[in-house]
Amino acid sequence: MAIRLFHCKRALTPTAEIADAGVLVRDGVIEAVGARESMSLPSGAQEISAADRTAIPGFVDVHIHGAGGHDVMEGTPEAMCAITRSVATHGTTSMVATTVTASADATLRSVADIAKYICEQHEADDARAEVLGIHFEGPFISPVRRGVHPEEFLRLPSAEFLEQLLHAAAGNASILTIAPELLGAMPCIDAARKAGMVVAMGHTDATYEQSRAAIAHGVRHAVHVYNAMRPFSHRDSGVIGAVLTSPEVSAELIADGVHVDEAAMRLLLKAKGAGHVILISDGISATGMPDGNYQLGNIQVTVSGGVCRNAEGKLAGSTLTLDRALRNIVALGASLCDTVRMLTLNPATLLGLEFKKGALRAGADADIVLLDEGLCVTGVWARGIAIN
Repeated sequence: MAIRLFHCKRALTPTAEIADAGVLVRDGVIEAVGARESMSLPSGAQEISAADRTAIPGFVDVHIHGAGGHDVMEGTPEAMCAITRSVATHGTTSMVATTVTASADATLRSVADIAKYICEQHEADDARAEVLGIHFEGPFISPVRRGVHPEEFLRLPSAEFLEQLLHAAAGNASILTIAPELLGAMPCIDAARKAGMVVAMGHTDATYEQSRAAIAHGVRHAVHVYNAMRPFSHRDSGVIGAVLTSPEVSAELIADGVHVDEAAMRLLLKAKGAGHVILISDGISATGMPDGNYQLGNIQVTVSGGVCRNAEGKLAGSTLTLDRALRNIVALGASLCDTVRMLTLNPATLLGLEFKKGALRAGADADIVLLDEGLCVTGVWARGIAIN
């Protein structure tokens, strides 16, 4: 049984800041968090001295397609291991594998393969990010706001096809993205909620009224806000207006400086507050890789200067890592504590896992990230295992 006591300059839990902090970990689980002087070193324990470092929870990415040269829709253990190892080096210790619209057969096959990996992932003893579930981004999205999703594979929302997806996911379906203005959306939202999924608005041309109706049916999340959404105007506020003024809805933000303008990011942060924004990567297979040609599902993507676009020139995900998102949002003037919350506790709470993930608290998994003064990641532990 491994016992470690982390001694850090401070710890952000992230709801509290503890100076000269100690984090006691036993067998991959946090046993205690508090002032170091109040803790004794258990017999046989290893003390990790990081007196010039800040300890925070590991990042939780609820919208990521790939990394390290691989896409989650490959579904193979080799691909999933490459992705989870790659993002872990940047502080992401938990993620929700996100699909992209494809043929029904290809989607169901990928979902079943991802589900199999999730069930078997803890058999390995190496450190990597944990896949918490599956996020279906498509096929129930608007052809008007589809982004790079292939139009030929889009479907009207269908509780019947959702049931096929749920069966393939074998209990691992976490998030459904849907355009609420489409015919059949409301019964599909109801079915997803009944199945215990988080339902999100995204890739949508919904009006304000259609968006509010979806929220009344249980939509509680908005996918990469501003991107692939009906534009906001003062006479037609649309889905963005509904998201900004509905406190029950959390909002994803891709903070790479490419997808969303700085002023728009500031507006979202101000309107929603630190408790209702979730920073995501929307990362694709090119994350952590050099410029070149990559895949997003079955979509060909070219990466130049770290920016991903399809053959039409449309943005196709990102190469953002969440440690960079943290630095970008702090640079906008947000506090470090608030920014950490947007990367950890908020996404964990969305998934109903706030007692296990996204926080430095007794009983939670020992997902710990150490940051230096420049907010660069200098150490990562996933469920108590060090990322090398």
